Amino acid sequence: MAIHPDFPNDPYTILDPSIRWFPGDLDKNNLGHDKLIPPLVHKIRKCVTQWRINNYEGASWLTRALLTYWFDLTHHNENSDSQEEGFKWYFAQREAVESVIWLYEVIKARDSSQLLSFDSSGLLQKEHFKEDWPRYVMKLATGSGKTKILSLLITWCYFHKKYEGQSDLSMNFLVVAPNIIVLDRLKLDFDGLKIFHQDPLLPYNGYLGKKWQDDFNPAVHIQDEVGNISEEGNIYLTNVHRLFLSKQTSPCADDIDATDYFLGAKPPSKTVPTMDLGELIRKVPDLVILNDEAHHIHDESLTWFKTIQDIHAGLVERGHKLSAQFDVTATPRHVNGAIFANTISDYPLCEAIYQGVVKHPVIPDDASMAKLQEKTSDEFVERYEDHLNLGYVEWKKVYDRQLIMGKKAVLFIMTDETKSCDQIKEYLEGTYPEFKGAVLVIHTKRNGDIKEGSKSGLDDLRKASREIDRLDNPYKVIVSVLMLREGWDVKNVTTIVGLRAYSASSKILPELTLGRGLRRMYREKSIGEEPKLSVIADLPHQIIKNH
Repeated sequence: MAIHPDFPNDPYTILDPSIRWFPGDLDKNNLGHDKLIPPLVHKIRKCVTQWRINNYEGASWLTRALLTYWFDLTHHNENSDSQEEGFKWYFAQREAVESVIWLYEVIKARDSSQLLSFDSSGLLQKEHFKEDWPRYVMKLATGSGKTKILSLLITWCYFHKKYEGQSDLSMNFLVVAPNIIVLDRLKLDFDGLKIFHQDPLLPYNGYLGKKWQDDFNPAVHIQDEVGNISEEGNIYLTNVHRLFLSKQTSPCADDIDATDYFLGAKPPSKTVPTMDLGELIRKVPDLVILNDEAHHIHDESLTWFKTIQDIHAGLVERGHKLSAQFDVTATPRHVNGAIFANTISDYPLCEAIYQGVVKHPVIPDDASMAKLQEKTSDEFVERYEDHLNLGYVEWKKVYDRQLIMGKKAVLFIMTDETKSCDQIKEYLEGTYPEFKGAVLVIHTKRNGDIKEGSKSGLDDLRKASREIDRLDNPYKVIVSVLMLREGWDVKNVTTIVGLRAYSASSKILPELTLGRGLRRMYREKSIGEEPKLSVIADLPHQIIKNH
């Protein structure tokens, strides 16, 4: 189904549930309703809309105070490039937070039986919900600000526990990243509580008679650097691998997904300290877990899920509990493609594109696409030479224009195996003078080692890829095998060439790949012309056509 004619292009406008995007009947018949629409979302949207209209009736004074402060008051943004508007949260962010709060506090829908009452599909069963604790999944397109949602929820939970008597929430938080790249990004926001002071999350002292700024004092513990447990609250920020090092062996090169070699370092030696979850559980009476890129928790057989289950069991054994689990992801799907049953809000990619929250993905013109041929050859570069050349042409169109604006366009090429990366690098640097010394390859050897063969080499790779937007960074092209499919959230990717099979039934991989180029180059729309994202690959075309 196309975007509703009354759907606004302003991402801050409150959206009526009746004009939200949903797949057309043809898609439902072909793919299955459960694989396209989060079953709980429509009814929850309608209820939350009415709750908002009724001025958050039934909520605590604390909840109403924060929601009013965040979403109804004007906030001047000193960090904005535009002096005309203050800081605002996207409506999608607001809706996600309101949905969590309404479910948890107002109607107390904290188990499967209560959540099932919102099922619009008639397909959900109690066994689809695997958790014995409250878990809410928020689906938002890549680039629409999932980290800000986590910070809003942390603020709400913290003050709810501090100011509300008998609160079931917590001032202790475990924020879990799926890999080192995501962890590095989160560290920039959470270290020193930066995001809580940079964004208008904490009301000013004196607002409704409380000292909000003075009273927000959680200790931040990053990765293995766990300091003293604070009675004023704690935020533990860690890579998921640190949570279950004692329960699994080192990843190997033959794993189905070898991404851990780049995104998460091998388990450290015994001399390196790791986060002791047992000690953490013994020292805190309650806990809220927040998962970024939470599509990894898609099966109760996975270690990540079992680790959270163990945390909950450990708290219960001591007469405490896991207060809640909040997950954010653009792709909340199981391996068979079905949507997570716990998904309570949805800001789909098509709406984010229409509202200009992310770049607009496009396919090169028909004449260009018609020239693409996968040639018969044993040499990878020869087989995909047309695709690589078209990628260069599309990148070059944008590069020169953006350079005038002080921005550097980046070409992202994703391939099928590590040896292809080196062949592509050699071809690009030998064919196009602009790419001489400007192609960054990130992959693993077959034996599992990063090519540079040392931790310093790995750190250099991460730094080079993380800072590729900068003009003083020499790289203009990144070639990768899976390694940057998530968490690599640079803004200047303008062209994606996908040279691998997107065969996973979950369809997560192509959307994650596409997501690497969705973030806007210019946050303020008035500053510069936002380039479109040119996509040269097979399956992502279907995604683009649908949106």
